[in-house]
Amino acid sequence: MVPYDEFGLFEDNAREVGLPYAGPPIVRREFVPLADGRRLSGLVWGEGPPEIVLLHGGAQNAHTWDTVALAYDRPLVALDLPSHGHSDAGSNPRLDVMATAPDIATAIRALAPDAHAVVGMSLGGLITIALWVHAPELIRRMVLVDVTPGVTGPKAKAVTDFVNGPKSFSSFDEILARTIEHNPTRTVSSLRRGILHNATQSPDGSWVWRYRRFEDQASRPDLSFLWDVIDTVDVPQLLVRGMRPQSVVDDADEAELLRRNPGSRVVRVQDAGHSVQGDQPVELARILREFAD
Repeated sequence: MVPYDEFGLFEDNAREVGLPYAGPPIVRREFVPLADGRRLSGLVWGEGPPEIVLLHGGAQNAHTWDTVALAYDRPLVALDLPSHGHSDAGSNPRLDVMATAPDIATAIRALAPDAHAVVGMSLGGLITIALWVHAPELIRRMVLVDVTPGVTGPKAKAVTDFVNGPKSFSSFDEILARTIEHNPTRTVSSLRRGILHNATQSPDGSWVWRYRRFEDQASRPDLSFLWDVIDTVDVPQLLVRGMRPQSVVDDADEAELLRRNPGSRVVRVQDAGHSVQGDQPVELARILREFAD
């Protein structure tokens, strides 16, 4: 078995991006009970009231934000979406964003009711928009990381092709090799950490992803109705857009966001693809600190 300590990799995160490391950060895993008996899990960083809530993308988990959290260096909460990480499965088999919003609202009320901002990357960003419909009082600032309602199946094809790849891998080297192939902007060390957080080893030595596979993603529902929600957002809104080819947001998406919500801000991160938190975590932390303040 490959050794794994959920809270034992933070020094590697810090070293890779040149952050000072004085010892293990204060971080704990929490579980929030939902009304139907399921539980939603998350990582609570720091000891004070969390300033921001971080929602990861599809097929990721709360640890995707680890380096961002280290660089942010203030209290925050990073949630595992339903059917991801240590959270129980979603109430809807396709992880419908509108059906997921009430679960996220419950977790935020329990762990970060006074957060300055909700930050959603990819699928997490679409859920953040849906949360505005369900519980707008929980969103004081909204941050979308490389996603808008205009992200369609074709735009996200490279992402879904990776997510819907083999169901299992015979060895750690095999799952690492596929991950490297599909994530050319990331370092091998960061991808190795990501696999340890996001996959589990079976007794026979094979590896499977933690997230629940949604094999109908190729026929994902039309989420363009969320553009109408963007029209109603009356809190500060920020789009953080990766500018490398791996981004799934294009100029038309950016223009539509600004047309529907003229007060929105857009920050373009030149050396990042879709996974801004993975490609440029320190820069993203700086952007979030500035916006949350």
